Amino acid sequence: MDELELLKKQWQEREQDLPKLSYQEIYSMLLKKSSSIVKWIFFISIAEIALWTILAFLVPESSKEINNGIGLKTTFLIVNIVNYAVFAVFIFLFYKNYRTIKVTDSIKGLMGNILRTRRTVKYFVIYNVGAAILLLIGVNLYYYTKKEKLYVLMQENFEGYAAIPPEKFTSVFFLSQVIGGVIMIGLLLIFYRLIYGILLRRLKRNYKELKKIEV
Repeated sequence: MDELELLKKQWQEREQDLPKLSYQEIYSMLLKKSSSIVKWIFFISIAEIALWTILAFLVPESSKEINNGIGLKTTFLIVNIVNYAVFAVFIFLFYKNYRTIKVTDSIKGLMGNILRTRRTVKYFVIYNVGAAILLLIGVNLYYYTKKEKLYVLMQENFEGYAAIPPEKFTSVFFLSQVIGGVIMIGLLLIFYRLIYGILLRRLKRNYKELKKIEV
């Protein structure tokens, strides 16, 4: 008997000693794992909105004075209200997905709930990243239309800008805005890819395992 045949025989003997799991047992394990993942998505979304709230309180007063002085106070208030409302809707949907997936009683139903949860998370990420990009573009376009007033406010609140002549202010300020914006969006994408990406990949694996035992 050659080496390959010997290995096959040893593996078959070892496989016979392993416990055999029924479809129901495999389904129960996948249901528990999927439910746990969706619960973590729900908890992380709550932690995320708490984090953004804390960061909002850490914004320097000088930055708030500039935005208020240039006429963006009401705009930012409306944007914050809309963002909190949308966040609340997504948190509710995550909780609903968790409650639904927890009591799922069929393989087909669990597969459908996994797909629904993945779609909800993807829409959540798309909204947050898209809203951040649109806000950055919109605010900076408004800054550009008020660049003279912005220059005065920046000089009053930041000593470094006092040394920048008016003709160079526009290029210096908006270049820093572009660099800062790219870094912020990049960090946001990395955060979502690391946190939600890992959880979504685990859900995808569970979905594939369910597909194998679907009858």
